Amino acid sequence: MYFAALLARTEDGWEASDTELLDNVETLSDLADLAREAAAEDDTVLVLIEQEDAWFGVVRIDGEEDPRIYVSDAAAAARSSYGEILLTDELLGREPGDDGPDLDALDLDGTEDGDDEGEDEDDDTAVAGSSKEAVPHGPVGDSQVLDDLGVSEKELKSLSEDALTAIAETLGASEVLETVR
Repeated sequence: MYFAALLARTEDGWEASDTELLDNVETLSDLADLAREAAAEDDTVLVLIEQEDAWFGVVRIDGEEDPRIYVSDAAAAARSSYGEILLTDELLGREPGDDGPDLDALDLDGTEDGDDEGEDEDDDTAVAGSSKEAVPHGPVGDSQVLDDLGVSEKELKSLSEDALTAIAETLGASEVLETVR
């Protein structure tokens, strides 16, 4: 089960709205645009995403600046559709477009059907496995994303169960978050 909410900072405090990310968002750019639409002027907007205590993510949008992202467990998030949106190549330290094996670089000389199994299998496994190594277990991203809002890097990294509730409490937004839960 997923939960996703937008928290937009206003002059009067935080305003929350839930969002169906899968209906509206396919990329991080789409998510940033959705968040900017919820903002009054260039105020801060937080996108909070949680998957049943498996992982959580925070995306911070400040005006037209690039989104700042924190994901509590990249390996767990990589197995989810919401996580795939957040786990950009840049966040994972990969070169853009380094999604998997380069099919043009593979030597397809006719032995791929099993004629020379031993040698070719090892080569294919090494190439195919290289993209999976780039998703670490544990947190990735900007762990200081909420420092100026009262959630320190140490606190953010220590959160697990009910992380979004703890973040909202620190921000003074727990009531508005609960209204959309």
